[in-house]
Amino acid sequence: MRTVIFDLDGTLADTSADLIAAANACFRGLGAGDLLDPVADALTAFHGGRAMLRLGFSRLGAVSEAEVDRQYPLLLSAYEEGIDRETRLYPGAVEAVEALRGAGFATGICTNKPERLAEVLLSRLGVRDLFGSLVGADTLPVRKPDPAPYRLSVARAGGALGRSMLVGDTDTDRKTAAAAGVPVALVTFGPAGQGVRAFAPEATFDAFHQLPLLAERLIA
Repeated sequence: MRTVIFDLDGTLADTSADLIAAANACFRGLGAGDLLDPVADALTAFHGGRAMLRLGFSRLGAVSEAEVDRQYPLLLSAYEEGIDRETRLYPGAVEAVEALRGAGFATGICTNKPERLAEVLLSRLGVRDLFGSLVGADTLPVRKPDPAPYRLSVARAGGALGRSMLVGDTDTDRKTAAAAGVPVALVTFGPAGQGVRAFAPEATFDAFHQLPLLAERLIA
């Protein structure tokens, strides 16, 4: 079965504001105030909790990996508490996934968000049932750009690796697809904008209504 696997953060949903808020909660707990900006630092948010903590600590003058490790569970706790306060699906995402499924594609998710948090978020957004698989950062011992999580997401969705593609928004997604030997389409409406073209994906798209025809072309 032809299969389209989606990244989550920055691809299906703009989660940056809630992620930044969780990191800032850690910094406020340390008496440092809000060190990250929800707009200017949105791209860092999509590189994960530890990336946000490192950026904040760098603005205090030094990054301690021990302190990053200590704060990370606190960040995850704060994030879960407010996981859907500001997060919204990108316009047309639901309709595009429904169109793909109606055309006979399997759909799934491969994200570097912890699996349980991804499950919580998708359920609260009311779209968990649209995806036949969900593989997170901690489902396997490795995460993207290692291809193993992607392969598992295809298999759990009931698809075939050789007839699949990844939809994402970062160089991590580009590298994951290359390692798995599949095409990738990167969105241009995330924080990186048209800059994703520099990663040399097989395709880019500016709005979700373009995705179904794009998938038909990329998965011949």
